[in-house]
Amino acid sequence: RLCHETATPVIPYGGGTGYVCGHLAKDGPPAVILTTERMTKIGPIWPEENVIAVEAGAVLSEVQAAAASADRLFPLSLASQGSCRLGGNLATNAGGVNVLRYGNTRDLCLGIEAVLGDGTVVRQLNRLRKDNTGYDIRNLLIGSEGTLGIITAARLRLFARPYQVMSAVMAVSNPQAALSLLSLAQKHMGDTISAFELIDRTAMTFVARALPDIRQPFKQPPDWMVLIDYTPPRIEDAGNQFEALFTQAYEQGYVSDGVIGQSQAHNDELWKLRESIPEANRRIGAICSHDISLPLGEVAAFIQNCEQLLARLGQFRINCFGHLGDGNLHYNVFPADGVSRDDHLCQAEQISEVVHDLASAMGGSVSAEHGIGRAKVEALEKYGDPGKVHAMRAIKAALDPVGIMNPGAMLR
Repeated sequence: RLCHETATPVIPYGGGTGYVCGHLAKDGPPAVILTTERMTKIGPIWPEENVIAVEAGAVLSEVQAAAASADRLFPLSLASQGSCRLGGNLATNAGGVNVLRYGNTRDLCLGIEAVLGDGTVVRQLNRLRKDNTGYDIRNLLIGSEGTLGIITAARLRLFARPYQVMSAVMAVSNPQAALSLLSLAQKHMGDTISAFELIDRTAMTFVARALPDIRQPFKQPPDWMVLIDYTPPRIEDAGNQFEALFTQAYEQGYVSDGVIGQSQAHNDELWKLRESIPEANRRIGAICSHDISLPLGEVAAFIQNCEQLLARLGQFRINCFGHLGDGNLHYNVFPADGVSRDDHLCQAEQISEVVHDLASAMGGSVSAEHGIGRAKVEALEKYGDPGKVHAMRAIKAALDPVGIMNPGAMLR
């Protein structure tokens, strides 16, 4: 309220793990940085309702642990879960590896509490599955990146803990074969497939070079592979289903090799490779990185066409990996081996334009799960629906008329 009266900007800060500068302002008047790091209360938990209460500063991994202590699952899972906080997860509508089965953070939230730009407190901390009482302020605040208010607390959905989580990696010849494998897996195993990750040879090569202690599942990295998580409804189903899937996929030419996790430690080892890709990318040094999504039927064509378009600009290495089950690709462009990224930084904007132009033309999005922040304001203006952007500005003006809430993020 004080900042509203004095027109002082407020920048919210949670875990500081965002990728799009949502919590970093390069210019503008001095701002108050409002951190939620002391708002860490977790609970109570209502196991019979599958609901947990959290404050915005609660660390994601600690919320997961609290749910487990009540024999429940909170399925949001991100590489940064040891430091990211629930307020930021909600403010950016974070995705992660389990969206295929459980949805984005938006789908995991029942109720919310927030403070608007003029100091008004919205207390919508209900535990209801149905509440048809007017505008959905909860979903308006989720994904708003601190531009409409500060999320302070929430009620989150929990799920029954699976009997077991099985992991497997399977080598595929190309992304289209990976999509065929996904369709086959869903046909036979339904929504028990919780994660389906696509990884290319470049990613495996980068991890081997930058993080040699990470064990690789294959002696020779295939061109492409998928990492699958399966949560069987009964323990006795676990290994048999994966073996049957591999056999049928092999007979249909979708896969050429595979490794099925034999224990939780083995599963963790398989996931360690996937989770190490961002760190390996950082050490190798990308020219530019992209968080895009596409209709599933367009993914394979995008990957092929985009590489051909970028080849017109120079020689690059493409590290394309991500959450294939929900069409989310992390499409990262690196210089040729032995060439410094500094030699290509002048092309970064042109490269990103090629990637985003193609994704948009194929019905995709230039921001799948990382948000807009300050880094993608121009992209939203260029690729976003003009009617939607107009409505966003009207909502911003109504709820934050002085414009103090995270100014410059999402909207210019």
